[in-house]
Amino acid sequence: MTEKEAAAYSPNVLAFYGDSVYEVLVRRLIVSGHNTCAGKLHELAVSRVRASYQSGAVGVIEPILTEKEADILRRGRNAGGISVPKSSNPSEYRRATALETLFGYLALCENYERINELFNTIVKALPIEQDNT
Repeated sequence: MTEKEAAAYSPNVLAFYGDSVYEVLVRRLIVSGHNTCAGKLHELAVSRVRASYQSGAVGVIEPILTEKEADILRRGRNAGGISVPKSSNPSEYRRATALETLFGYLALCENYERINELFNTIVKALPIEQDNT
């Protein structure tokens, strides 16, 4: 899909898709470092997919985004129709949605190199507790 075609999707659609893209990256990272029970894997994954972590991730990558990527991120953050869960605050949740919007956009454009670059930047800047299980 072209960048223009991908950008024509609503931010909520891009975030819907980007949520799964980001989750697969997190799960791949967790599994590559841990051979343990599914419950522990889930616990490790949740720490990286929760809104507070994703909100922090936005702050990490914002300085290295292109103008187009920053625009997509803004569209995601400002999207309407977002229902914030009680476990999150609205600001963090909107920033998390913005991150998912960007990942959805990049995936539709098949820009996997950029997705991996951004994801690796996030992981290096925001490590989580690792355990030797």
